[in-house]
Amino acid sequence: MTLSRCLQNRIACRVLTVVFLFLVTLTMSAQWTAPDEEGEVPAFNAGPPPKGVTLPAILTKADLWGADAQNSYQTHAYELAAKIQTVIHQQPCYCYCDRMGHNSLHSCFENTHGARCSTCLKELYYSYQQHKKGKTPAQIRAGIIKGEWKQIDLQSAASIN
Repeated sequence: MTLSRCLQNRIACRVLTVVFLFLVTLTMSAQWTAPDEEGEVPAFNAGPPPKGVTLPAILTKADLWGADAQNSYQTHAYELAAKIQTVIHQQPCYCYCDRMGHNSLHSCFENTHGARCSTCLKELYYSYQQHKKGKTPAQIRAGIIKGEWKQIDLQSAASIN
């Protein structure tokens, strides 16, 4: 075997390894695996938690730091989520985090996932606004399913009270 042939085999092996890693990364990415099917609603709870059941705690502003607290709308969202826990417990989350074990939008704010995901943040702000307007959790859910949450501007969301 000549030196040039040996080098070509090494280069080919490295190229195939890079292509393989790229394909694995691509297939494992939630963005690419999210369904495109209209009508598929992610997990949610149809009603409030049963009496006597306490929902897991929403993280506090103090629990968020670094990339999870770069923008005021990130920490503000957690403050609002704590105010409407039973409402967001009844909402689906269209980032499809139910595939990671979440059972509603509430789950996103039990950890730092909500701070890092624009879908979760927009749905939270939408839910809060609609709740303040007097909408029921079922009405809010219908709006989320229609995609009305996509109109939320996160840059101005921190001023929502």
